Amino acid sequence: MKRTVIIAFATLLAATAIVVGVRFLGGDEDTWICSNGQWVKHGNPSSPKPTAQCPGQAPEAVITSPQPYQTISTLLTVTGKARGDWFFEANAVLRLLDAQQHEIASGTVQALGDWMTNDLVDFEGQIRFVSPASDTGTLVLQNDNPSGLPDNQKEFRVPVRFDASHAMKVKAYFSNQKLDPESNCKKVFPVEREVPTTDASARAALVELLAGPTPMEQTVGYSTSINSGVTIQSLTIQDGVAAVDFDERLGFQVGGSCRVSAIRAQITETLMQFSTVKSVVVSINGRTEDILQP
Repeated sequence: MKRTVIIAFATLLAATAIVVGVRFLGGDEDTWICSNGQWVKHGNPSSPKPTAQCPGQAPEAVITSPQPYQTISTLLTVTGKARGDWFFEANAVLRLLDAQQHEIASGTVQALGDWMTNDLVDFEGQIRFVSPASDTGTLVLQNDNPSGLPDNQKEFRVPVRFDASHAMKVKAYFSNQKLDPESNCKKVFPVEREVPTTDASARAALVELLAGPTPMEQTVGYSTSINSGVTIQSLTIQDGVAAVDFDERLGFQVGGSCRVSAIRAQITETLMQFSTVKSVVVSINGRTEDILQP
């Protein structure tokens, strides 16, 4: 009996020694640990400070919409709250990732109140994307980090689902100096956009055109000559002629033959992607003769 007790005690000591050795002599020695709601170094970890919220830490940001695993498509509106120091010039960063963590779209959210505070501030923003092949992905809110230092980077993640079954693809046409280094004013290039399935596909394409190139499209050279805030007042397609009427914002402070030609080219090519359109008539508040003059 005594021998059995001795063997059991020795076995317990050996097991304890193994656990201690793994804990303090193994790879967990150099890591980040959560202490009092903050990430702190333990040893000399080779990895950067985790960007995920430390367990027990008061939330610095939260996305209220979309909810986790909500199905999203095309143009996504994002709302939530974040501490003021997440913003720079009232903006924070949005990124949308596919299941492989590849970025498929990016954008920004804007603070809806005074962001020069340590309190939580409401924000709202939008992000446009084309659904990837994967069914799931991740929406990432990141603080605007002008320093670029990993230790200053923070983020909040929400898992999402994609649904392309009720979507269709249209094209919007923009200028692109990288594709057209000679800057031909009438030369425009298509980008593909995903929109909810609709019978009014021509109008949907124009809406995408008026939204302008996304930040990701801008990085590869796409630009628009159309003023922001332009509204479509009417669009009819009859006998192959697409007649589209815009508000006065389309012609506001528009000058120069090159810019005028680019505006007309963007609108015309966007509409003529559809087989029912053979020609395009552009008007502003019903006028066609005295608009978009060089």
